[in-house]
Amino acid sequence: MTSEKTNKTKVAIGLLGTTKDRRGKGTKRWSSWRPTVSIFQQKDLKLDRLELLHQPRDKNLATKVCEDVQEVSNHTAYNLHSVRFIDPWDFEEVYSVLLEFCQSYPFKPEKEDYYLHITTGTHVAQICWFLLCEANYIPARLLQSSPGVKDEEGNAIGTYSVIDLDLSKYDALAQRFQKEALDDQSFLKSGIQTKNKAFNQMIEQIEKVAVRSTAPMLITGPTGAGKSMLAKRIYQLKQQKGLVAGDFIAVNCATLKGDNAMSALFGHIKGAFTGAQNKRDGLLLAANQGLLFLDEIGELGLDEQAMLLHAIEEKTFYPLGSDKPVQSDFQQIAGTNKDLYQAVEEGVFRDDLLARINLWTYQLPGLAQRKEDIEPNLNYELQEHERKTAHKASFNQQAKQQYLAFATSSQASWRGNFRDLNASVQRMLTLAEGGRINEIIVSEEVERLSKHWQTDQPKVNHFGVDLAHYFSEEQLASIDLFDQLQLQQVISICQQQSSLSAAGRELFNYSRTQKASNNDSHRLRIYLSKFGLSFNQVRS
Repeated sequence: MTSEKTNKTKVAIGLLGTTKDRRGKGTKRWSSWRPTVSIFQQKDLKLDRLELLHQPRDKNLATKVCEDVQEVSNHTAYNLHSVRFIDPWDFEEVYSVLLEFCQSYPFKPEKEDYYLHITTGTHVAQICWFLLCEANYIPARLLQSSPGVKDEEGNAIGTYSVIDLDLSKYDALAQRFQKEALDDQSFLKSGIQTKNKAFNQMIEQIEKVAVRSTAPMLITGPTGAGKSMLAKRIYQLKQQKGLVAGDFIAVNCATLKGDNAMSALFGHIKGAFTGAQNKRDGLLLAANQGLLFLDEIGELGLDEQAMLLHAIEEKTFYPLGSDKPVQSDFQQIAGTNKDLYQAVEEGVFRDDLLARINLWTYQLPGLAQRKEDIEPNLNYELQEHERKTAHKASFNQQAKQQYLAFATSSQASWRGNFRDLNASVQRMLTLAEGGRINEIIVSEEVERLSKHWQTDQPKVNHFGVDLAHYFSEEQLASIDLFDQLQLQQVISICQQQSSLSAAGRELFNYSRTQKASNNDSHRLRIYLSKFGLSFNQVRS
């Protein structure tokens, strides 16, 4: 309700304008516009009290201004409040002083209406007033005065406006903010008009977090679900908003092993290890003022995890072989297709690092869980091909219906997610005459995909163990076939036993009888750890 209907006392709060409020002497002072005095010269704004803040040295000026206020508005009372700013342009200091005033002032919103006069004071003070008002430390509306108007007697009275912070009243402004947010969300989705409700809700929140926070993010999901692309889009959105000034640095942690991992991430000094003939800065330093994307972070070793945690928290780290810290202020996104909580339980991932990187965690669904989004993503692949090659790319109508019918059916597993879709489109366009995909090409591609997904089924040996459950393709390629076969049998026996010690007794059934001390569980634990595995992991 308005003040007129409730007969509330109208109270103006503001800072003394040490320059603008000082203008003029004697009768000439009325010909100069003085912000604090002018708001009491407005015929349709009857203010009952003035709460005027001033520096201790300006008490005489503040008193004279209040006396002039009473001359133009004799019913108005006033109170002076002495506040001290050592540096009125220091944001933290000004905010703290004004906050202290707000917390000590006895606001009575049920009996009084408050108008916060923001015209006077430094720009820093005006910003602080706004923030305090928006946060409801001051239950007030903003009052702004301006020069330019004189009354019939030639007195400079200026004009005023009242600003209500209820943005819902400003439909055009609210619509603009909403449109910008939708544009940002579309950007994160590469302009693809996805139909999956859960995915769209996730992207909506990611957009908010990306532009409002510099905290680490964790993106999980199967291989090929688009973690790397989303991380790059988040960086580009931050870059557009001026939230990062440095580069986007992406690294697949599965490729980092041993000294190479430390060196790649944190750099090294000359002579740090055999072959280190030159200094190397490392990826964390390259990401300074930018964004570091650590894909497959679950593959990092425990030593690298410890150094990474320190670098994220302290923004400093030590290059390999150096005793001098290096600073790098980077934002960070991690990606993984593993269950990091399970990895923590198994002792292969640090719980403190997980707690630090998963303030914001988002799981990308695979393409098979987003069947309704296959068509818009198919259209996107065609558009991207046109953009890159400057050649037309399309289906005829029947061919597209045929492809989509298969792509959205239960026969299509989309094991490789968007990588499979991209490869499929590229193959069809390569065979298409004039960039036009027909039914024959689609039929061939459907057969090709069906065989690919059938032959790409996990390779299970006669022990019933699929090593692909425990290792990536890159990791399996680095393990000899002999070790793979041996490991499959060890895992098979572990899965049949109820405990680590029971599995150890069966595996070392002869050699254990030749030893004075039989610690079979320890021998088995050491064997599994060579491959980064644990008994609980292979049992599950």
